[in-house]
Amino acid sequence: MRKALRWLLALAVLIGTVSTAQAATASPTLDFARAGGPPSPEATVSADIKDRLLSVPGMSLIEEKPYPGYRFFVLNYTQPVDHRHPSKGTFQQRITVLHKDTARPTVFYTGGYSVSTTPSRREPTQIVDGNQVSMEYRYFTPSRPEPADWSKLDIWQAAGDQHRVFKALKKIYSQNWISTGGSKGGMTATYYERFYPRDMDGVVAYVAPNDVVNGEDSAYDRFFETVGTAECRARLNGVQREALVRRAPLEEKYEAYAAENGYTFDTIGGLDRAYEAVVLDYVWGFWQYSTLADCADIPADAKNATDDEIWTSVDTISGFSFYTDQGLAPYTPYYYQAGTQLGAPTIHFPHIEKKYIRYGYQPPRNFVPRDIPMRFQPFVMDDVDAWVKRNADQMLFVYGENDPWGAEPFRLGRGARDSYVYTAPGMNHGANVAGLVAEEKAAATARILDWAGVAPASVRADPSVAKPLAKFDARLDRRDVEREPALRP
Repeated sequence: MRKALRWLLALAVLIGTVSTAQAATASPTLDFARAGGPPSPEATVSADIKDRLLSVPGMSLIEEKPYPGYRFFVLNYTQPVDHRHPSKGTFQQRITVLHKDTARPTVFYTGGYSVSTTPSRREPTQIVDGNQVSMEYRYFTPSRPEPADWSKLDIWQAAGDQHRVFKALKKIYSQNWISTGGSKGGMTATYYERFYPRDMDGVVAYVAPNDVVNGEDSAYDRFFETVGTAECRARLNGVQREALVRRAPLEEKYEAYAAENGYTFDTIGGLDRAYEAVVLDYVWGFWQYSTLADCADIPADAKNATDDEIWTSVDTISGFSFYTDQGLAPYTPYYYQAGTQLGAPTIHFPHIEKKYIRYGYQPPRNFVPRDIPMRFQPFVMDDVDAWVKRNADQMLFVYGENDPWGAEPFRLGRGARDSYVYTAPGMNHGANVAGLVAEEKAAATARILDWAGVAPASVRADPSVAKPLAKFDARLDRRDVEREPALRP
């Protein structure tokens, strides 16, 4: 329905524009068609995509990078710190544009963290063969106001950022738009749809956690009881337990490692807390980033493994550098949000005796500097969850069977329309449409093409033949999960 209404509105605007503007406002392309010759040099310059992007008020160029078949721009866009009070300060938000053709659809991507300044194409962008606008999440550096008013870091303000970027660029990229993101980016795409449901023509949210009730996390415990195989679980549990049994000698190694690299532990409150946090992330981290086949790399007999073998296994999966001040600092915005709105999981460790666990899963408050005030808002995620169940329209959620974050997924209710939740068998936090079973893969691809307005007649007649419109590019297309240390989406 909303796509039909938008099409009718666009048609009315197009008819009105053509009838009133005539040749005086015609584009160089129209000039060429009418005159039978190439546009003038002046018209060509004025139509250059860089000039059009930089004509947007508040937009400035950081750099342009070449990539065959595309133009790639790294830009700054001026945003209000507070969308409720735009006059009370601004900041520069970094975005990138992978430009193909203004006649193609556009995919709006955010990972929910910093933005990469290397050209890349997300799966929906390849599927629709379109443009891609990528946005850095507010308060991740350098997209952070100075000084930072942390109370303005919430999901509504971030959705306002996306809405303003969309409104500014929709004048250039007038075809259909689809928002997407993975993990925290999938959450972000969902929240954006909740607050601005008329902006996008479709949403593709990958591996998006949905922690509706922050204090009730039993779904995660049930997940770890059955994920993978009994043999693999036993290997992982054995290494995790042994790392706590050998706490004293391994913490000596940790202390030397920290001294050698200049690491400190002021935010978390000491090396001992950091050590346990890294170890307790171990099993979760394995399933988030690895596959069942990777169990072969886990020590099979942890009790008889050397200290170095235990250390190396934990460091490879969890990363001993992360809970240092230096490791936590780039992710302060995430932990702030987890401790104020998003929620954070807590799990139990039945395979480890209580005497070996001193702190358990620590709350996000422990990972944010104490001079930043935090207060949890318990009804924010409940609101989003209820809205999705009742109002989801042209939304696709993709999860991985072996990804812990999928233990609390988004679910659809009776009010949902043309929306779907799929799970990729055996996949982790990098689950995607390509990893779905054949029938679901084709169905998801067909819906994405349709939402983008580029579904071929053959796909509209038979969705089972749907496939990406652009060929896979090993350099440009990202398929594997982006590995990050520590427990976070």
